[in-house]
Amino acid sequence: MLDRLELIIGDKVEKIKKATVLLVGLGGVGGQAFEALLRSGAGKIIIVDSDKFDKTNLNRQLLSTNESIGKFKVDEAINRKNLINKNCNVVKINAFIDETNIDMLFKDKVDFVIDAIDTIRTKKLIIKNCLDKKIKFISVMGTGNKLHPEKLTITDIRKTSYDPLAKEIRKFINKEKIKEKVPVVFSKEIPIKTGKVGSTAFVPAAAGLIAVSYVINELIKEK
Repeated sequence: MLDRLELIIGDKVEKIKKATVLLVGLGGVGGQAFEALLRSGAGKIIIVDSDKFDKTNLNRQLLSTNESIGKFKVDEAINRKNLINKNCNVVKINAFIDETNIDMLFKDKVDFVIDAIDTIRTKKLIIKNCLDKKIKFISVMGTGNKLHPEKLTITDIRKTSYDPLAKEIRKFINKEKIKEKVPVVFSKEIPIKTGKVGSTAFVPAAAGLIAVSYVINELIKEK
């Protein structure tokens, strides 16, 4: 299934096949990231999410269907995996991550982490653990109330603006006196003020694809 990818990167596909990617969150961003990892030949993906699908997810979450409403996202992700890439080893963690169980994410060797959640407290935990354990990662900032996927980019958290979620992470980075780079997927678009969080089918999806592009390019990069 990787013939077309091999035309571009040759035998570097083996690096992807041998990699273990920890993906936290299977929503609009994470669901798209999960499928991109499957189609890119990731050898092992650890998926983390405690939610069930709701009808409000249908407008943007790749893994959601009318049939999946009320079902756990991690279970539907494995069903999707079996339709696309049976060779991928998918390990599910059906749990909400906080200070009491963050260690379970790192009990096995992890090569890369994609943080695709919007819970600020958990994002901070993931970033801090990745930095402390020297694990490569990419953290996705807010995609709600935005209409322009072309304004998404990869940058260091210190170079972000406008995004309320990114603002909280910047404050955390400064408070913890973190000196290392913190790579994020970030939108330069000013969020539309609605009083509630709205979403599109394309901005979260684009953010998930950009996150995976970063992971794949880092995995195959010559040392």
